[in-house]
Amino acid sequence: MFEMVIGLEVHIQLNTKTKIFCSCATSFGEGANTNVCPVCLALPGALPVLNVQAVKKAVSFGHAVNATVHKKSIFNRKNYFYPDLPKGYQISQFEIPIVENGELYIDFEDGGTKKIGITRAHLEEDAGKNIHHGEESFVDLNRAGTPLLEIVSEPDIRSAQEAVLYLKKLHAIVRYLDISDANMQEGSFRCDVNISIRPKGDEKLYTRVEVKNMNSFKFIQKAIEYEFQRQCDAWEDGVYEKEVYQETRLFNTSTGETRSMRGKEDSAEYRYFPDPDLLPVILSDEMIEEGKKIPELPDEKKERYIKEHSIKPYDASVIISSVDTAEYFEIMLNEGVSAKNAVTWLTVELQGRLKGGMSISDSPVSAVKLSSIIKRIEDSTISAKAAKSVLDYLMEKEGEVDSVIEELGLKQVSDEGALLEMIDEILSANEEKVKQYKEGKEKLFGFFVGQVMKASKGSANPALVNKLLKEKLAG
Repeated sequence: MFEMVIGLEVHIQLNTKTKIFCSCATSFGEGANTNVCPVCLALPGALPVLNVQAVKKAVSFGHAVNATVHKKSIFNRKNYFYPDLPKGYQISQFEIPIVENGELYIDFEDGGTKKIGITRAHLEEDAGKNIHHGEESFVDLNRAGTPLLEIVSEPDIRSAQEAVLYLKKLHAIVRYLDISDANMQEGSFRCDVNISIRPKGDEKLYTRVEVKNMNSFKFIQKAIEYEFQRQCDAWEDGVYEKEVYQETRLFNTSTGETRSMRGKEDSAEYRYFPDPDLLPVILSDEMIEEGKKIPELPDEKKERYIKEHSIKPYDASVIISSVDTAEYFEIMLNEGVSAKNAVTWLTVELQGRLKGGMSISDSPVSAVKLSSIIKRIEDSTISAKAAKSVLDYLMEKEGEVDSVIEELGLKQVSDEGALLEMIDEILSANEEKVKQYKEGKEKLFGFFVGQVMKASKGSANPALVNKLLKEKLAG
């Protein structure tokens, strides 16, 4: 009956060494109020100086999403009062952002794609951080002045799933570009969700509610699902106009509910005006051209994997979803293992063993070591089943692949003489079944294979067992 209409505002902390308008460090986890100076403390007479590296990173992003990169952009003062904003205003971009009119494609499991428009991406400074202890509150201004790129999507997203796919693709792009570490736990990649509902088939945009400051894909999805249901219930109960109004809400991760924080301001209430302390940003032709020199991005990498290595589109999407996974995969290819085996052992076996949110970069088994395991399958030293035991071992303990194979006694028996002895014994012990097989009961072949594998305690080379058995039974 209803459809959701979602637009996302994503704040990405740019990985410059210093803040956007001063030379204070942007390092995370320092003692409170140690990375500060007269500029980020807003002391009288302190003047901002623009960090050119932040501008270059914004230009790179603009080219990566096929956007317009404005040669001229300006900084504005966004006026509001909050304890962690010492100036009483935030320096941001309003009328002319540095990046405008971009696009991003999300990928679905069935191989389909959808274009999500990017309205704009603008540079701004971050605020500080309020810390609450009981009835007392403190302000840490270490983060104040950290450079942010705020990326605003068009209201093209129609489900929580699409929202998460968009965010994951955006997260991958900024990591590929190396303009941000996009560490969600440290707040380097956080999202505000604007959500409204409307009857299906209706083109009108109704009241939107903002759910603010989320930094977890899981919680963003849950917040969207809860807020959608809350608005649908209000509409059906006839209290939509009373309960759904333009406001900012917060998501409670414990209860899975959103709650009202404050009324949502319109842009007029921020009283934007050009910052008199900062000149317009004028990009040189050289800077714009330099910004076009970007690395291979997720979509390009995906197409190359499909074309060069005959990888299924969905598998390619999984691999390119993070720069770390793509780099891991490429090391495996460089080690000489087949693309098919590399995909299976990376996306199924290894990632299935990474527990508790562990990323591929935290894996105790390196790409080189996983490649060594695969090579031992490909040269018939061990079976695929034995290889899983080797991987399980190396996920828990240090060791070299060949040493672990020896220690666990997993090396396959490929000695034809030894295998023929086992086969002869098994066929002699099962003369009636051999007779039935030769009379046409071919399903018994699996029984003979199983008996040989049992006799060898799983160490026999299955391909060789099959070959020798066929030869014997045909005689």
